Amino acid sequence: MISPELFGYLIPSVVLAPMLAAALCLVVSRRPRVQNVITIATLTGVLVISGILLVLTEQHGMHTVQVGGWDAPVGITLVADRLSALMLCVSAVILLTVIVYAVGQGVRDGDGDQPTSVFLPTYLALAAGLNAAFIAGDLFNLFVGFEMLLAASYVLLTLGASQERVRAGVSYTVVSMVSSMVFLLGIALTYSAVGTLNLAQVATRMAEVPDGLRHTIFAVFLVAFGIKAAVFPLSTWLPDSYPTAPAPVTAVFAGLLTKVGVYAIIRFHTLVFPGGSMDGVLLVAGLLTMVVGILGAIAQSDIKRILSFTLVSHIGYMIFGVALSTESGLSAAIYYVGHHIVVQTTLFLVVGLIERQAGSSSLRRLGSLGVVSPVLAVTFLIPALNLGGIPPFSGFVGKLAVVQAGAEVGGVLMWVLVAGAMVTSLLTLYVVVRVWSKAFWRPRADAPEGAIALAKPLALLPSDEYVEFDERDEVGRMPWSMLAPTWALIVVSLLMTVFAGPLLAVTDGAAESLRERVEYLVTVPTDATPERFVDSVTGVR
Repeated sequence: MISPELFGYLIPSVVLAPMLAAALCLVVSRRPRVQNVITIATLTGVLVISGILLVLTEQHGMHTVQVGGWDAPVGITLVADRLSALMLCVSAVILLTVIVYAVGQGVRDGDGDQPTSVFLPTYLALAAGLNAAFIAGDLFNLFVGFEMLLAASYVLLTLGASQERVRAGVSYTVVSMVSSMVFLLGIALTYSAVGTLNLAQVATRMAEVPDGLRHTIFAVFLVAFGIKAAVFPLSTWLPDSYPTAPAPVTAVFAGLLTKVGVYAIIRFHTLVFPGGSMDGVLLVAGLLTMVVGILGAIAQSDIKRILSFTLVSHIGYMIFGVALSTESGLSAAIYYVGHHIVVQTTLFLVVGLIERQAGSSSLRRLGSLGVVSPVLAVTFLIPALNLGGIPPFSGFVGKLAVVQAGAEVGGVLMWVLVAGAMVTSLLTLYVVVRVWSKAFWRPRADAPEGAIALAKPLALLPSDEYVEFDERDEVGRMPWSMLAPTWALIVVSLLMTVFAGPLLAVTDGAAESLRERVEYLVTVPTDATPERFVDSVTGVR
């Protein structure tokens, strides 16, 4: 059994290690191979640490670290519970595989003209911001974690400074700043109402706040996190922003950035604002997110934009599960978050391989990929069917868990949501089958623009040089350094199916802990936890 004394060293290291590595990468900016080694070694270490934290939280429960030895609420509290450890572990898998993919692409194509000296340190800063958000135990440092990852994402989104990327980056930046301002407003309202920013203290004192003010504060936070999570109608920015970035950047954005917003919604819904005061609004938002997102995907002709709309659509399943305010619904939502992170990232990495092979991601220019590259066809098919929810993949398991949780609650609205979830799943399957039939089995000569292709594969820098498809140089073959990490994620998604039972047991434990709240409120070392609150929850003094 792993000693719980390791908590105090491991929890801060998931933030400190990427930040120190980012600084070191800047020092050796003229030596890209050294940067590659530093980045991959650091993210491998973060994955190992995250796995240990997940084991420790399962064995010993939640643990906290007081930075600098200052007790809460004055000091900074870092928290590792089952939910945050699970999110750290899944995000570490994604961050490592995506950077191996990106580094492999750079080695294959030559990175002399690529901005790797900027890309790798920024990527590590993004990793640090993600991890900081997951372990933050107070509102201010949650905001700091969000701003760290957003600042890094601004740079990654605009790499190459093409007109298209700058336009998308400006839109993304403006929306993110609005979200941050709303978040700050929520922090200000919270502090004025309860006099603290420590989440454990906020949770205990919020019960004394008048209902109208408490609901207003919750609504402000839901708007801030809804923008970050791309919940309808706050999701219109995403399909115009993500598809312009390089494949590795789009993959990590699609997999992780929106899920930080979902994580924040889960944390606030269960810890700070329990009781379901906004569940009706969240249920309607979840339904609209599912339906509007998938209808948008049907109308697209570019695979990147199709996947961006499906990304929005499937956020609705997570919101549906959270808004049920039941343990089974919350457990299903957490499982679905993990599934969707892996599958959506995999599909965007596959799009990068398609662009290498065929010189485009537009369905108007694609065809015959199944004949030209059967390996690529299988590489796309497995995560596509998983996204569509075909049994026995993890997508089916997650959707079935969400639908069952909704059916257990019952009521007209619940059955409408269950029907919406099933229709969305069928339409998702229709969308991926349409991509499969047009891109992989239709003769390329039958595509409206099938004769046109990019002259060279896309890496970090954008390219607008188009040539006749037959005149491309030998650049379309997929290097194993890019294919291997993509298949690693496919294997992870398949393992989520094979071990669905144990994984759901982990998410059940996380959901139970989140719903009860006692472990969080008692573990955080603050003298502000009212005994009468603990009595009302546990029944013991």
